[in-house]
Amino acid sequence: MVFSRYNSSHSTAPSAPELPPESYHQPQQQQYQSYYGQPSSIYGQSGGFPAGTQPDVVRAFQMVDRDRSGFIDEHELQQALSSGYQRFNLRTIRLLMFLFKNPYDSLRIGPAEFASLWSCLGHWRAIFERFDRDRSGKIDSMELRDALYSLGYAVPPSVFQVLISKYDNGTGKAGLDFDSFVECGMIVKGLTDKFKEKDKEYRGSATLSYDSFLCMVIPFLVSYD
Repeated sequence: MVFSRYNSSHSTAPSAPELPPESYHQPQQQQYQSYYGQPSSIYGQSGGFPAGTQPDVVRAFQMVDRDRSGFIDEHELQQALSSGYQRFNLRTIRLLMFLFKNPYDSLRIGPAEFASLWSCLGHWRAIFERFDRDRSGKIDSMELRDALYSLGYAVPPSVFQVLISKYDNGTGKAGLDFDSFVECGMIVKGLTDKFKEKDKEYRGSATLSYDSFLCMVIPFLVSYD
């Protein structure tokens, strides 16, 4: 399998993508710090929020955790994010639940995962606003291409057309609102990260067994249907 050129820096966490290396000759962009995957010691003995978590993030979690279990499900996450960003499609919520899943409860996330997810969305919001050049509140196909490329993902034209067709609503023109942009970007990043695990020398190609291919792709297809 061949995948077009991508950022060769290794990332194991579903955080906001890193910017491309200098070899891409892109204009200097703002560096986005990743807060996902912090050492577990900062979570405290109770497994609560990471040290330094903003009060509004804690409040957003507590407002929807009505049973005070310390965990929230997909519907509660949807409600929490709607208070801080915009209303998210449940499909996008399920993808986020998959990417930021709690290792002890696959159907709910706790404070640590929620804080990481919230921070990640903040990075994606900055990217969205930077490339929504006409301030329409949506990312069109050209803006999407530029956004992905600036992040190190030179998506091949054939693959890009597949992405566009997923969000064009039959019009032939993509208009991604924020939650669709997050979904699209996280899928591209997630699959690229998985592919890079096989492409050890970052040549843009790798030999995969059929089983490995299915294990790589299927979670992104069925985890949030």
